[in-house]
This record gives sequence, structure tokens and C-alpha cells, in this order.
Amino acid sequence: MVIRGSLAGKITDKKGLPVTGANLILQPDMHQAQTDKNGYFTFKNIIAGEYTFIVSYLGYKDYQNNVLIEADKKNNIKITLEEEENALEQVTVYGKETKADNLLDIQRSAMPVTVITKETIAKMGSRRLDEVLKEQTGIAVVNDIGGGARAVGVQMQGFGSDYVMILIDGQPMVGRNGGNFDLSRISVSNIERIEIIKGASSCLFGSEALGGAINIVTRHGAFQPQALASLRYGSLHIVDATLEGETPFHHQRGSANISANYYRTDGFNTDPNFMAAGTTAPPYDDYTLQGRVRYRLTENSTLGTSGRYALRKSFMEQIFGSKGNQNSAADSQDITDLNVSVTYDINFDSGLRSMSRYYLTRYESDMSILWQESGSQASAEKFAQTLHRFEQQFSYAGTTNLKFTGGLGGSTEQMDNRNFNAPGGMWSGFAYLQGDWKMNDKLEAVGGFRYDHHSSYGGKLNPSLGLQYHIIPKLTLKISLGSGFKTPDYRQRYQVFMNPVANYLVIGSEILRETLEEMKNNGQISEVREYLVNQLDQNLQAEKSLSFNGGFTYEPKKNIKVDINAFYHKISNQINSIRVATGTNVRDIYTYQNLPKSFNTGLEASMSVSPLSGLDLSAGYQYLIAKDRGVMDSISNGTGAYASIRDNATGLFRRSKLSDYYGIENRSRHMANLRASYSYIPWDISANVRVNYRGKYGFVDNNNNRFLDQYDIFVAGHFLVNAAIEKKLLKQRLSVQLTADNIMNYTDRLMPGQPGRVVLLGLKYRFYKE
Repeated sequence: MVIRGSLAGKITDKKGLPVTGANLILQPDMHQAQTDKNGYFTFKNIIAGEYTFIVSYLGYKDYQNNVLIEADKKNNIKITLEEEENALEQVTVYGKETKADNLLDIQRSAMPVTVITKETIAKMGSRRLDEVLKEQTGIAVVNDIGGGARAVGVQMQGFGSDYVMILIDGQPMVGRNGGNFDLSRISVSNIERIEIIKGASSCLFGSEALGGAINIVTRHGAFQPQALASLRYGSLHIVDATLEGETPFHHQRGSANISANYYRTDGFNTDPNFMAAGTTAPPYDDYTLQGRVRYRLTENSTLGTSGRYALRKSFMEQIFGSKGNQNSAADSQDITDLNVSVTYDINFDSGLRSMSRYYLTRYESDMSILWQESGSQASAEKFAQTLHRFEQQFSYAGTTNLKFTGGLGGSTEQMDNRNFNAPGGMWSGFAYLQGDWKMNDKLEAVGGFRYDHHSSYGGKLNPSLGLQYHIIPKLTLKISLGSGFKTPDYRQRYQVFMNPVANYLVIGSEILRETLEEMKNNGQISEVREYLVNQLDQNLQAEKSLSFNGGFTYEPKKNIKVDINAFYHKISNQINSIRVATGTNVRDIYTYQNLPKSFNTGLEASMSVSPLSGLDLSAGYQYLIAKDRGVMDSISNGTGAYASIRDNATGLFRRSKLSDYYGIENRSRHMANLRASYSYIPWDISANVRVNYRGKYGFVDNNNNRFLDQYDIFVAGHFLVNAAIEKKLLKQRLSVQLTADNIMNYTDRLMPGQPGRVVLLGLKYRFYKE
């Protein structure tokens, strides 16, 4: 017979006022509750024994202590929370919580961290992950026509999508188009929070996190059975339907969460002058099913599992040219995405905690383009990418001021693709250690290292260190330094990719010479730059970076916060595309090369203020310079490929100057955002307006001198204005929300993934017992 008790109490601040809406967790069972309007809480029907009791609430220090729940007794406690002066994270929107499936506290990274909560996402009315991220300071969602209409990815502090790792519950996702991870694949339903780490995060995650990481934490735990149904409908015949449910089971020893989402859109055309009919962004139907289950096996051990399955089916017709001289392409793609993980968590009496994690992800894509007039296939690509990963983590808190987290593991990756002539798969092993040390009341440090060994590129050690110093209680200095690396991926080494619409071909470096020879024998080559082929054939090196972030946080009052952060990323061997040949049918043929030295540097600033009850104002700004030092050296020395510049209007050449060089493509010098939100609790109504600005950025080298200058093509600076209003009814069970994105209806033919005005009406209903 299982013996049970209960735990009740009250949470107040130092003035004795009740703290409403504080988050409470009992570990290791992940029982959850919130305080009511009077600060009271209750945990009922709990297995008797000793638990770790955690309380978190925005603006207050986290409270953690052990509590004893005695059998057949109502145990009562009273807790007073202390106001938070500062935290090591650059931006903290949600208090730390004990990780359910990952011992690494990502919010305690040495690099700057931003956290977006589920409440923020809900108020925005966002539907897909890209819509949430593109409104964050220092982040842009970019389109790369060179990678095809579907190549849409995230950019962070000047790093492209290739360098930003996307994770779900701490495990990496795979599958990219033209090197870009399509963020619209991920529905925001069932997301608990989004953790964004800027800067070299290889210390935590290994290769591909050279520029940072985005970790999506899904919902876990349940303290009462409840369900949610929501439906949105509006412009572009967008339908967004979600069903969610969660429940505890077996006397609250276990919990289960499940979510299903259906999303569809007609797509849209941002270039009607060039494209007579069809869409620049594909219409698609997207189905997602995901869930998590946790069960307490013994008093000190817990078994957890999670899964996600997504299917996207899309067909895009594109008709080019004018009447009588039209050519049409039928572009289709089917994607399936599977993620499965299993965790086993043990707490030892000594303070040591162990977590074993296995992860499987498989991404399949079947994509083809058909010229409809002739019935011939322009291109076809079908591949499956599978990753198996095992990781053993440990954490140990020797004292209240010192904590260590470490781990080791390995992964195998296999690609099945007729265009990838890869000799078998790739494997890697890794080990890491991170320490979190509060030296005294003024100084805190987070540091660590990670060692990775890759089957093709050997080993690399990446350290990181973050320091925080409280100059005065309201002013805190923050400095972080870390290194990162990224190995060339399958695409850059083995893929042969054809873009028939843009009429170019990309060949992986490992098969460059043999592919060109085959094309030459078939009469498909008109010119080959042999000196480049000799230099680049099978010669890609791993990329490396050194990242610095430094700045301060100033909180003169509880309702005002200012963050300023400067960053500098030095990158060696950055991989970039380069033209090596021209064809008889294909205009340009590219492969990949290492740029010896490049850098991203700039400044980020953000401010938030709450001048009135219910009113929140925030603003953010980023200044960015991203350049290739090789180009700069060539211009300075007056030698090499970048020594001259061509005026397209006159056709005349002149010597290049450093001031002619704008920087690397797709990077804006200036980005900014402004948000205003207001909630009027007596009426249960809330509204917000968000304005996002992106300055002009270089799109393509138009005069063929291989660097961006004033004579090239740029995307103009522009504003996007979004708004949402929500009203809750029936004791907050029913929610009615109206959202309007891109209210000013701004579009540009060079931004094929940015739709015009989109207006949606949404209904949401929660099912639960009082």
C-alpha cells in the first residue's frame, strides 16, 4: 500500500504581500502547481517522503529547499521570496526550472541567452517558429534565392543558418534545404519556452553550433487533467488547428502530454512581374504529432520518453515569362520528420545526479521540379538522413555555490541519397564539463570545455568562460569568451544540386573533379577554371571561431531594465560558395571554398519598462558588420581578384577602395524592434503592437567582381508592423484572438518568403475541472 500526504502553504514577498502566479515544482516527480491570488498553493495525494521544493517567479530569486511530506498529514509551509537583483543570463524572461530531460542548464551558458516564454508566444499570436524568432533582437529570418525558393533560414549575430543549431529538448534536429533549416517546419503548439544562445556554443553542443543554438523546450509534467482546442483561419486560406491534452496518472507518479497540429496555406507570389502565375513561397499542408511521458520508477529514478512526427506535403506551380513565351515549372516536395528520445534519470543521496539519453532523428525529403511544357524533369532529389545519438550526463552540487555538469557520448549519421556518393556514414564522439561557481556576493563564473572527435576531421577542444560582476546592486558587468568549430557537412562534400529556375549547379568538394570530368566528356562544359579546381578539389577544412561578448545590465528600478552587449566573432576557414566553371546548358557551376579569415562584430541593446500596471514597453537594436578579411587585404594591397571594381552603368573599371566593400551578403547593418503590450485584467483583454525594422542588405554580386559594392543589388530597408488583440471569456476558458501581421502590406521580389498582409481570427478553449 502506498502511503500519501499533502503539502500546502503560502508564498509572500518581504513586505508580506502575496505572490500570485508563482511556479511551484516538487522534484523528482515533477508535480507542478501555481499560487492563487492570495499566494496560497496545495499539493494533494503525494507519496510520503523527502522532496526538493522549487519556487520561481519573474523578478524574484529562485527558492529551493528540501521538504518532508509525512503520511496522512497536511504539511504546511510558508515561504518568503527575495527580489532578484541580477542573473547571469543576458536576458531572462522566465525563471530557471529543473530540467526534465537535460541536466545542462542552458540558461546558465557562458554565452548570452534569451528566453521566450509560452505566454509571450501566445500573445503574439504566432503560428510557426520562424514568426516568433524574426521579431527578436539580433535575429533575422532570411531568404536565399540561390538555394531555391524553399531555402529559408535563421541568421544570428551575422552567422547564417548553417552555423545555428536547432534543438528540441536539447537534442539536435537534422534536415536542411540549401544549408538552411526551415523554421516553418516547427509548430509553436506544445512549446513551453524557446532558449536562444548567441555566440560560439560548441562547448555545449558541438559542431554546427558555431554561431549559436536555438533550443525548443516542449511541455512536460501535469498537475491536473486538462485539454485545449484551438482554431485559426484567415488570409491565404491559412488554417491552424491544434488539439492538446495533459494528465497525471498512477497517483501522480507519471504524467503525459500530447499535441496534434494541422497547418495549411495557399502560399503567395511576391514577384508578379517576373512570375505570371504561381507562387514564390510554396503552398503546403503540415501535420505534426508530438508528446512526452514521464514516470517515477522509484523514489530516486524517473523514466521519460518523447516523440515527434511531422509530415509536410507541398506543390508549387511557377509560370515565367509573358504570353506566347512562357515556361512553367511544377515544384513538389514531401517531407517527413521523426524525433524520438528516451531518458533515465537517477538522483543519488550524495548530491550526484545521472541522466542517460538516447535520441533518434530521421529526416526524409522527396523533391522534384518538372518543366511542364516539355514534360522533362529539371531536377530531382530524394534523400533520408538518420542520426543516432547517446549521451550520459552527470551533475554534482558540492556546495550551494559550486555546481558541475558533465557528460560524454557519441553519434552516428547516415545519408541515403542518389546525389550523395558518400562512402558510408559519419560518426563523432564527445565529452564536456561545465562549472557554475558563485565566488562571492559580487562575482560569478560559468566555464567549461568540450572535446569532439569527428571521423573525418579529427579532434577539437573548445573552451568557454563567462564572468558576471555586480559593480553595484543595480549595475552588472558581463563578459564571455568561447571557441567553436564546424565540420563540413554532407552537402558541402558530396551533393550535386541543380537549381533549374536560377540555372546553376553546385558540386560538393569531394566529387568536384570527377563530376566536372564527366560533364566535360558529355559536352556540358564550356569553361573550367583549372587553377581553382586544383586548389579546391577535396580540400575543405573544418571552420573555427572565437567569440567574445561583453556588456552590462542596468536596473535602476524594478520596472526598468537596460541591456547593452558588444560582440566580436573571429572566423577561420569559413565555407563559402565560388564559381569554378560555366556550362553549355547550365550558366554557372559552383563548389565550396574556405575563406581564410572573416569576422562579425557589432552591438546589441535592449530596454524594457513598465510605466503603468498592465503596460509593458520594450525596444531592441543591433548594429552589425560582417566582412571577409581576405577581400579587405586584396583591396588594400591592390592585388588579386578584388583589386578592381566595375561600374555597371559605364562598363569602366577602377581600383577598389576599402570603402567600396559593403560586407558579406544577406547581413543588415541595422536592425531594430519596438513592442508595446497592454493587459486590462478586469476585462480579461490584452493587446500588443510590434514594429520590426531591417536595414538594407546586399543580395547578389551584380558586376561579377565577387564582393558587394555600390553597383550590386540590395534589398531595401523596410518596416514590418504586427498586432494582436485577445479577449478571454467564460472564466478564461474561452479565448478570442485577432492577429494582423505585416499591416502595411510590405513585399519585395527579393524576399520570396515574406507574405503581404495576413489577418487571422482564432478561437481557443480550455477543458479542465475547477
